[in-house]
Amino acid sequence: MQSSLIGKVQKAHQYATERHRVQFEALRVRFKGDNNDHRIELADGVWRCDCEFFTVWQTCSHTMALEKLLEGMVPSALAPAKV
Repeated sequence: MQSSLIGKVQKAHQYATERHRVQFEALRVRFKGDNNDHRIELADGVWRCDCEFFTVWQTCSHTMALEKLLEGMVPSALAPAKV
């Protein structure tokens, strides 16, 4: 392996352990729920989910699961919106 590529691989390993360096600006996922699939989006720091619970509460098990999975790299749906 070329030394320049080795350096990039080493840097990638370093970055992978430094989660604070990553902040998602936009995200779209399909979440396979127990009953149905759901579409979840993160755009401009705001979560959206197509499940019924989210339409009332502006949070749901799907967005909370993604927050936990991507902790520190995405905003919390329960946090006050930044203006």
